[in-house]
This record gives sequence, C-alpha cells and structure tokens, in this order.
Amino acid sequence: MSRITKTLLTLGFACTALPAFAAEGHGLSSSADKLFSVGPLPVTNSMVTSWVVAAVLIIVIRLAIRKPKLVPTHSQAIVENLVQGIFDLTAPIVGSKVAKQTFPLLIALFTFILIQNWSGLIPGVGTIFMADHATGGWHEFVRPANADLNGTFALAIVAMACWFYFILRYAGAAFVLRDIFGNKADKHETPGFIYYPLFLIFFGVGLIEVVSIIFRPISLSFRLFGNVFGGENLLHSMSAITPWVLPVPFYFLELLIGLVQALVFTLLVSVYIGLICNHSDGHEEAH
Repeated sequence: MSRITKTLLTLGFACTALPAFAAEGHGLSSSADKLFSVGPLPVTNSMVTSWVVAAVLIIVIRLAIRKPKLVPTHSQAIVENLVQGIFDLTAPIVGSKVAKQTFPLLIALFTFILIQNWSGLIPGVGTIFMADHATGGWHEFVRPANADLNGTFALAIVAMACWFYFILRYAGAAFVLRDIFGNKADKHETPGFIYYPLFLIFFGVGLIEVVSIIFRPISLSFRLFGNVFGGENLLHSMSAITPWVLPVPFYFLELLIGLVQALVFTLLVSVYIGLICNHSDGHEEAH
C-alpha cells in the first residue's frame, strides 16, 4: 500500500483524535514534514499548502477581473486599489527610474506573503495530523507555507536575486562598486590631502556593507518565519487551554501580524533596491 493511501486511511482517525491531541498542547514541529516524493525531490506539507493557496489566489484574481472594464466592478475595484496602493507605497522608495520595472516583483511578494500568512488561520491548516507508521508519531498534514524556514528562505533568495539584477541593470556595475566601496565624502568640497586617505576607511566600510548584504536573505527569512511560526504555536497553545474562546482575540492579532510582516518584507526589499537605484537616479539628475 502506498504512503499516500496510508495517509488517507489514517487521516480520518487523526481528525477524531485531534481534540485529545490538541489538549496536550501540541504545536507545529520546527520543520516541515515530507508527504511523498517526486523522484529525488521530497514534497512537504508546507509546499503543498503554498501550491494550493497560490492556485486559489490566481483563480480568484482571474475571476475577479475577468475582462477589465472602464467602469470597474466591485471585485475589479478591490484588485485595482490593491495594485495602486502598493505602487504608491513603493514608488518613492525605489525611485521613479525603476518604479514600474520593480513593481511586478513587489506586488507579487506582498500578495503572496500576505495570503500565505493568513492561510494559517484557515480551519484545518496546522490542526490536521497524520500518523507516521515508521516512528509511531504524528505529523501535520497541512502546514502554513511561511511557517517553514525553507519557504521563507526561498522567498528571500528570489527577492535578493531580483535585487541584484535591478541594481546591475538600472544603476550599473561601476556605480554599484562606487556606492559600496567608494569615498562617501564630496570630492569637490573635501581637500585632496584628506580625501584620498579617507578612501581606505570607506573601503573597509564597504567590506562591512558586503557582509550585511550577504546576511540580508537570512534576516528576511528568519523574521518572516519566526513571526508566522510563533503565531501558529501561540494559537495552538491558546486552543489547548480553552478551545473556541481564548484563541479568538489572537486570530485578530494574527491577521494584523500577517499584514505587517508582508508589508515589512516588501518594504525592506524596496529599500534595498532604492538604496542603489534611487541614489543613482538622483546622482544622474544632479549632473
């Protein structure tokens, strides 16, 4: 009998055992669990959740917009307000030079992260378990995508890869190197005998900045993972104390945290792009 069949057979028993299981204060495990494999690629519960939520998001938006109209419908107006709001928020940060070019990345990050954060509040996500016949334990059958460090790290890697492309494409390698390692002092206002020795100092500062850039994916991924993972375990703990009553205020708190974390991730990526491209834009206008 295949692993998927065994999973489906034990799922009904897992649901009936869930109240007693939750009463023990069981929360999310620290890592996602493998459901099955496609060749050498393991497919985890968080991956399946992210795929399902992303597919639902695409379908809902397509149904909401359908054929855009000059006088928008209510659903089209909601989508247009979301798009315009994110553009107005990020455009001054990244700079007018790359505002339109970077917008698809930023709106995709914000929408995807927001819906994935809120997916943990859907009944059944993180609260349906399956039996592991190999170990005799239990695993989450459905797990929030952003409660998996692999998922948030993948988002951070994609964001930083796009950041690298944008700064090279629209600022140029020469400007990027000058911005990181070059002298921050104004060459035209600083005496030469002071300007040139300062180069060694600012080159050292540039090396520190390179280290901070390397650690950006780590900070982005751990911040998002920590907030979502902690929130899910908080809801589990509150449900174990008083189901259906005590967790209610924390659901509203998680709605707020999910929105804030999506904004923080998107705005930080915008700031990283704007630190180079917006500065480059102003530098060119000055000349």
